[in-house]
Amino acid sequence: MNFKKLLFLLLLNGLLLTSCKKEVEVVNETQQHQAFPFKLPETKPNMPLSKALERNYDAYMGPTPQDNELYSQFKYTELKGFDYNNHDGTISRRDPSKVIFYKGKYYVWYTYRNTKTAPLGLKNAAKATDEIPSADWDLSEIWYATSEDGFTWEEQGVAVPRPPKPNVGWRSVTTTDILEWKGKYYLYYQGFMEVSGLRGDDCPVAVSYADSPDGPWTPYNKIVIPNGGEGDWDQFSIHDPYPLVYKGKIYLYYKSDFNGQPNLIRMQGLATADNPLGPFTKHPLNPIMNSGHETTMFPFKNGIAALVIRDGNEHNTIQFAEDGVNFEIAAISNLLPNAGGPFIPDAFTDTKDGRGITWGISHFTAVNGWTTNHAVLARFDCDLSQDVNDSEMKRNHIYYGPEHYYKQGLSKTQKERIAAENKKLNK
Repeated sequence: MNFKKLLFLLLLNGLLLTSCKKEVEVVNETQQHQAFPFKLPETKPNMPLSKALERNYDAYMGPTPQDNELYSQFKYTELKGFDYNNHDGTISRRDPSKVIFYKGKYYVWYTYRNTKTAPLGLKNAAKATDEIPSADWDLSEIWYATSEDGFTWEEQGVAVPRPPKPNVGWRSVTTTDILEWKGKYYLYYQGFMEVSGLRGDDCPVAVSYADSPDGPWTPYNKIVIPNGGEGDWDQFSIHDPYPLVYKGKIYLYYKSDFNGQPNLIRMQGLATADNPLGPFTKHPLNPIMNSGHETTMFPFKNGIAALVIRDGNEHNTIQFAEDGVNFEIAAISNLLPNAGGPFIPDAFTDTKDGRGITWGISHFTAVNGWTTNHAVLARFDCDLSQDVNDSEMKRNHIYYGPEHYYKQGLSKTQKERIAAENKKLNK
């Protein structure tokens, strides 16, 4: 082998070794950089991520529940000061409003029923009378109570009675919420003009107004948010009217039941106005939320946050919309308050930096079983606030005793189905 050929082979071998070494280094470097770090980054790392990891940084307000200002657990306390007639079903308090603070006291309004009997149930609505209710909210009035600490309440009596027939709400006035606007106060509520259950829960929204939270309240005696037209999603019901002041307007959120039985669907809508007495304009994107049994919203940072409970694909979530319309999931939690009425100090200030909530009033239903169906008011506490950092509320590893799960037992129909399946297998 001549010298030139030997030199060529040596140079070629060197180049190959160098190339292989560089390829190994590149592979090692790539592997090192693409391995997700042991210490969770506070911000989204600049590297290829799975959809789950992309979502973890893009969809939530923090990469862990502890860092997410819109994540919280919820804790409940029995309220003092309310009597329920030994829970025989004749007295019910439910669907509380937002809580407001006025002259040294907290105020809350709610649906109050005091009837001779417990409700017959919606299936027996045709048997209801002027004294016997079909549903827990039938034959009800709007009452209110005050408190100095949010735990012990003093009932003040009726705020909005049922008006004489044929005025809006002559059958029942229920599910109220409060608005403060330019020094005056407005209670929005559902005004029933027929027995609940005869044709679903058909009702529009009515309003009463006053110069003080203590009243007296003057009924407007007109429908302020009418049901939708025939075939519209909200043609039969506009429930849970819930006003906030946002972007200089009144944003009134509401829920509707639609799709018909047995596959009833509940979603949320929005109507806006420049005047508390209307006219209200329904948003063209309604329904703006695809889930939720009741309507609970509050200003948060530059937008609106929502507690979404029970119904729909996105139940048990806390959502957020910068524009108050296009909501996205911000957190997933459990034991969210039923019909939550939070204490929201900046609900009516048109804030551009909502501070969030830490407590409110909600309800529990069917407290003593369905034969004596009634609801009770309770307090909930949470940390959905920019001003509080409660580590206990941010826990996401919660254990429940076996009795909690056994209460969710199989129904008679399910047990019969399983028995039939076992019998079929044994043939």
